[in-house]
Amino acid sequence: MGSFVVSLDFELWWGIRDAIPLSEYRENLLGERVAVEALLACFTQRGIRATWATVGALFCASRNELLDVMPKRTPRYADPRLSPYEALGEIGDDEASDPIRFAPSLVRKIAAASGQELATHTFSHFYCDEPGQTADDFDADLEVAQRLAEPFGGVRSLVFPRNQYNDAYRSVMTHRGIRAFRSNGQHWAYAAGRSRDPLGRRIVRVIDAYLPVTGSRSATVYLGSDGLTDIPASAFLRPYSPKLRHLDRIRIARLRRAMTHAARTDQCFHLWWHPHNFGVHLRENMAVLEALLDEFDSLRRRHRFESTSMGDLAA
Repeated sequence: MGSFVVSLDFELWWGIRDAIPLSEYRENLLGERVAVEALLACFTQRGIRATWATVGALFCASRNELLDVMPKRTPRYADPRLSPYEALGEIGDDEASDPIRFAPSLVRKIAAASGQELATHTFSHFYCDEPGQTADDFDADLEVAQRLAEPFGGVRSLVFPRNQYNDAYRSVMTHRGIRAFRSNGQHWAYAAGRSRDPLGRRIVRVIDAYLPVTGSRSATVYLGSDGLTDIPASAFLRPYSPKLRHLDRIRIARLRRAMTHAARTDQCFHLWWHPHNFGVHLRENMAVLEALLDEFDSLRRRHRFESTSMGDLAA
């Protein structure tokens, strides 16, 4: 029986602060809050079990709480711009005054929604493959993420920020109670990399969203001897672009074919994106998602294709 896995990297400002100027992306971040609620309504209505990999800082209700819980040791990235701890002076007092850095109300809604798994995207949007950080830094970060998640039963699944999977950190994950993680698949265009991905990889990934240049993208789930379940990503759900809207039929068809291949071969199709990708053009983005979920419903009837969270597969 094949599996349809959806995972979302829920990060708000913490995920884009070193990549995109806030002045250029504020609308997406504010719209992300609306997108989260729209996605929860869609998933619960349609019986989709999704994994929400959430930056731990979003659990905090205030600046004071954030400062109180932050790890005693923090990464010393060779590029200091990668560290959010260098920008704490920009943070507001609480969720009401700073809705792009705090989101405890949304965290509670995710945790309360039927079939939704609350997972971790690390506490600080930690980069596991950048020079200057260590396994001990990662361990300190995950310890805080787990502590903040304790009122919700803790977290058992992890998504690496910027997809920087680091094989050397598996023992840290198991030590901190992680049982499943999302890796990047086998094709070189999706290999783990640094924060500034090479142009060639990015070009191939854009083309692959429309044409099957990297194959079917079905995934095989691996259970390691250490008890960690590796659930490779299959496809990134690219956001709607007015400039490329005439190619949306091709983009949807590409994903439908990949889903069908996974269903017919009893493999996993793991679709992922960020809620902030839906922060603008929400109606158009939801229309694409609904088309894919219609395809899933058909595959569920014909091939027993099942909606599962990352935690479901680990269990």
